[in-house]
Amino acid sequence: MSVLTLPGLIDPHVHLRDPGQTQKEDFYTGTCAALDGGYTTILDMPNNKIPIATLERLNEKIAIAKKKIVCDVGFYFGSVGDNLEEFKKAKNKVIGIKLYLNETTGNLKMTDLNLLEKMFTAWSSTKIISSQSIPLHSGILSTKKSKSLKNKLPILVHAEEKRVEDVINVVRKIKIHTHFCHISTAYDLKQIIKAKEDNLPISCGVTPHHLFLTEKDVETLGPYGKMKPPLSSKKDQDFLWKNLSYIDVVESDHAPHTIEEKRGGEQPYGVPGLETTLPLLLTAVSENRLTIDDIIRLCHKNPAKIFNIQTDPQTKIEINTHDSYFIIPDSLFTKCCWSPFDGWKVKGKVERVFIRGRKVFEDDKILVKQGFGRVLLPDRQ
Repeated sequence: MSVLTLPGLIDPHVHLRDPGQTQKEDFYTGTCAALDGGYTTILDMPNNKIPIATLERLNEKIAIAKKKIVCDVGFYFGSVGDNLEEFKKAKNKVIGIKLYLNETTGNLKMTDLNLLEKMFTAWSSTKIISSQSIPLHSGILSTKKSKSLKNKLPILVHAEEKRVEDVINVVRKIKIHTHFCHISTAYDLKQIIKAKEDNLPISCGVTPHHLFLTEKDVETLGPYGKMKPPLSSKKDQDFLWKNLSYIDVVESDHAPHTIEEKRGGEQPYGVPGLETTLPLLLTAVSENRLTIDDIIRLCHKNPAKIFNIQTDPQTKIEINTHDSYFIIPDSLFTKCCWSPFDGWKVKGKVERVFIRGRKVFEDDKILVKQGFGRVLLPDRQ
């Protein structure tokens, strides 16, 4: 067996569904899936059944998470422009804010885009509550102190096509770091490349399903290939791979739904991905499409930098790089028990995971109790 040691991976884009839709996933099963996939830190999106757009709902979510999580978890705040007064209340408890400008799961889609600039201004001007020191207790972990933070937590956007241009135009006026989630087309990435070349504070992510699946796969996947943004053309996919140097992170966009829901009338958007992202990337390494350094950059270094995540040299994962196997949904920890990559042969399996020196996962077994993980808070200047 050849063992590869990597720093613990960071996934800045997951939907753990807890609270409100725990038939799909909950904080325990979702963080178990994270460990199985080599992730030691994940950031959870705010589009719960009842959106996380008030301090009260945020506090409720954090309290539930602290009792269940087995890896470290941070949270985003949500808004459609009607809760600006909540920004200053919540900002010292989240890693950033997420804005949805296109159709997606949940009730956080913005309908009045005239509010976009006002929202950017409000978030940018709201400072994190100051503190002399950050206690590492009660399941709370501060993110690292960094001059780059400057009390400005990032804004994340779900933006496609014309909406990408709309956001970029706002960033030109209000220069706060803005992260474009799950870029999937050449058209969108070209706009982002141009903005980066103009030195705007912009980053972007891509998902494994957009890197490894195309619109043709929907013919066989059916509702299991239904997601937002939708799967694109092979030409779009090739453009993503060709311009991977302009992409900052790989984000799983882990978005589980039950099999019954996927087979039902509404067929919700989203696919699970926490446990399949790293094996797919390691397989691409074995095929000389990626390097291990690419994985470290996309799944550790850049997420830590962009989202101000504290890293620890004793938080690491060990991988058997020679282990080839088939993805079998029944063997996954995710509660939804299916994958769009069902039956795919991959190479590279997580054998052990350590968080702050503590072995938390080995040989497909979780070795810590619920509540071991810590909730991340932004650094307070």
